[in-house]
Amino acid sequence: MWRNNLRAAHRLPFGAAVASIPMLRLVRSIRAGTTTLIVSGRIDAVQLPEFRRSVDEELAQGAVLDLAEVTLVDLDAVRFLVQCEIRGVRIERCPAYVREWMAREKWLP
Repeated sequence: MWRNNLRAAHRLPFGAAVASIPMLRLVRSIRAGTTTLIVSGRIDAVQLPEFRRSVDEELAQGAVLDLAEVTLVDLDAVRFLVQCEIRGVRIERCPAYVREWMAREKWLP
């Protein structure tokens, strides 16, 4: 199993909690010939370019996105996920609020 931990580089003020660092973690899992990217953490403007690159690399091989452990997304991330689905990417175990937001974005002009 291959692991790719993505962390945003931020300058923290003295005494700031480390837990405040936005983090995205991707774990690649292969079962029965299907590659699944298990996504954990938050996907926002800081992580989106690296997330997009990783997803694009894996999706060339027909991967699935498992979003069960996603904690927070922003508008750009939701729009990227909508584009993934339009391209035929299967998104599994998506948090309800993300799925609802994606549905709303699909119907906007």
